[in-house]
Amino acid sequence: MAVILNIDTSTDHCSVALTAEGMVLAHQEEGGGRNHAALLSDYIKYCLDFAREKELKLDAVAVSMGPGSYTGLRIGLSEAKGLAYALDIPLIGIDTLRIMACQVMFTQELEGDEIFIPMVDARRMEVYTAAFDFALNPVMNQQALILDADSYADIIAKYPKILMFGNGSDKAKDIITAYNVRFIPDIHPLAIDMIALADKAYSNRDFIDLAYSVPNYIKDFQATKPKNSVIGQ
Repeated sequence: MAVILNIDTSTDHCSVALTAEGMVLAHQEEGGGRNHAALLSDYIKYCLDFAREKELKLDAVAVSMGPGSYTGLRIGLSEAKGLAYALDIPLIGIDTLRIMACQVMFTQELEGDEIFIPMVDARRMEVYTAAFDFALNPVMNQQALILDADSYADIIAKYPKILMFGNGSDKAKDIITAYNVRFIPDIHPLAIDMIALADKAYSNRDFIDLAYSVPNYIKDFQATKPKNSVIGQ
């Protein structure tokens, strides 16, 4: 099994994990902030030092590709590209929404017929979201969705067990009240939950281009000017 360095900076959690043979060998994480630029290099060094001490050769770097924070995704992918290039190893891109679904799969008691609906906060009442079956096949494609009472209505009507989670799902709690929807708290994309997806991608030789790959923003970045700003102040 490959030794992989996994990086996730897609939300306000920053995490890095060294994994092999389906196990986490070393990891670092911090949540609740936007300190990715300050934290990520140290987290990567910690995991690389561990690998060096154990005489482990890194086989690949895996990085969450989004959707998520524009700045966080850029920081994570830039670090991953630089490391993969310097070590001459392949780069793996992992869908952030599937990372969240994997966390739910491995931390909750499930029956196997649930539909997973991750939601990443996209400000106001908008979320980045998708829906997956238990094999992580898409039931609803990735999209930026403005939540209302009719959101996911077709899926809710069709499937008996719906799991909603992620830092965007708090917005949905008060407006989606169907009996077959269960909200799971405290689910964040983390590097330790990338293991199965990264291992599968490595086995399939499913790598991304070091030069031209870009994050999956879903929506184009739109910069905004601060209000009441005065030039020179």
